[in-house]
Amino acid sequence: MSNTALTDDQVDTELKKLVQFIKQEALEKAREIQISADEDFAIEKAKLVRYETSIIDQQYERKTKQAGLAQQITKSNITNKTRLRVLAARQAVLDDVFAKAEVELKKVTADTAAYQALLKDLILEGAFVLYEPAVAVSAREADYDVVKAAIPQAEAAFKEAAGFEVKISVAAEALPAESAGGVIVIGSGGKIVVSNTLEERLKLLSEESLPAIRVAIFGESPTRKFFD
Repeated sequence: MSNTALTDDQVDTELKKLVQFIKQEALEKAREIQISADEDFAIEKAKLVRYETSIIDQQYERKTKQAGLAQQITKSNITNKTRLRVLAARQAVLDDVFAKAEVELKKVTADTAAYQALLKDLILEGAFVLYEPAVAVSAREADYDVVKAAIPQAEAAFKEAAGFEVKISVAAEALPAESAGGVIVIGSGGKIVVSNTLEERLKLLSEESLPAIRVAIFGESPTRKFFD
């Protein structure tokens, strides 16, 4: 082992080498730290981007569903409003048809012979419903003569069909003068009545024939499934 002392220049050189080595180590370490930090940053950034993208996708999906639902509601509302307008328009047409039929109804009494035959049938139908030996008929005062002429015909037809006689009288209480005509047949001491006024017959006819009238005016409904 040499005990030769280092000169000042040698000491200075060795110190410089040591400092350079430490500096180099520090730079390498700093580089490693920077690389590791960059990798961690990239990983965290990717996680954050994925998370934010997921949030945006969820919001977009929710808003898309809300928009679709709102569109369906709007479409449904428009469809319903349109359907109601169509139904209202159809009902207006039907109301007009029945209003015109009611006007025409008041002309039935103009033909006395035909009206007498009609009254006979209306009285006879009421008598068959009541099926009693005595019934009363309520009619307009203006129709009393025609009703009195129709009563014997109804009595004869009833006896022939039922096998026993029925006594038909004119009730004291008359139908209102503004009535279109027809009769109300009364039995059981006034407890049972059969309304065969022309207004009532038109009402029954309109109810029974309404489906056929709808088809005749508007055609078959494409959405109708049952026809019973």
